[in-house]
Amino acid sequence: MAAGSAYTTIYKCIILRRRSAIVPQALPAGLVSPAPEFVLSFTCPDRPGILAAITTRLFATGCDIRDAAQFGDAETGLFFIRMHVRAGGPLTADELTAALRPAAREFAFELRCHALAAPPRVLIAVSQHGHCLRDLLHKCQLQSLPAVIVGVVSNHEALRSVCDWYRTPFHYLPVTPESRPRQEAELLRLFERERADLLVLARYMQILSPAACAALAGRCINIHHSFLPGFKGAKPYHQAHARGVKLIGATAHYVTTDLDEGPIIEQDVRRVTHATSPGEMVEIGRETEASVLSRAVRWHVEQRVVLNGQKTVVFR
Repeated sequence: MAAGSAYTTIYKCIILRRRSAIVPQALPAGLVSPAPEFVLSFTCPDRPGILAAITTRLFATGCDIRDAAQFGDAETGLFFIRMHVRAGGPLTADELTAALRPAAREFAFELRCHALAAPPRVLIAVSQHGHCLRDLLHKCQLQSLPAVIVGVVSNHEALRSVCDWYRTPFHYLPVTPESRPRQEAELLRLFERERADLLVLARYMQILSPAACAALAGRCINIHHSFLPGFKGAKPYHQAHARGVKLIGATAHYVTTDLDEGPIIEQDVRRVTHATSPGEMVEIGRETEASVLSRAVRWHVEQRVVLNGQKTVVFR
């Protein structure tokens, strides 16, 4: 095998249609695995010396900083950092976390360390509208979404064929007012069984209980068919049309016990006119919802989103 072809094989990924998962191919004989890379996220009270302490520790472990961003919030007094680092040799996330622990104690920062070799595992919940689901499955297949979709949960059978086409496990969990607690418990068991890191509500038309919201805090993203605050409930685009709006939009946010009021990750709007029909608004809205949700999910799995009270810091 030529050297160029060998190195191409190292970085080339295959799509496992059976699981819609992206995994690296085996390395050719005689070639060394690339150095491990990590994304680090820090949150701490703002004070001088934070970056100096972190970079000193990283240098001591042989890590090279490939990218870094920081933000100091004057309102909350908190300092946020995101770093992409490359190790100089074999290193695990636990070892890197341990190396940074003295600085964490000194500056009281919360630390998240994510190894890029382990893409986050995503479970998707959907009802009957498939535009957001299709967009996420397609982008994962194209490798533009660095995640593994471990399954799709639905309270309807309508989108089973879509999941079959993408060879993604489909879990039918019907729900009635009487069975709602049991159905939600099964959803949470599936989330744990699949070792999922994120639950995405891709137009899942069921409200999670406060207990489920608490169990999934910071690990559940919803797409709302409105530029919040806005028209809630059934037929939002028809409500908007009746009010003569000139902008329609969508909002992706973390799920909390406050319905549709969780920390916002991403929003977008589209301009319409008096001549735009409700049906045309629906089509425009679907495209907006899908693009907003996919960006929010991508930023989350790339460790670019940090909670800041009722808001988020998003390092793009």
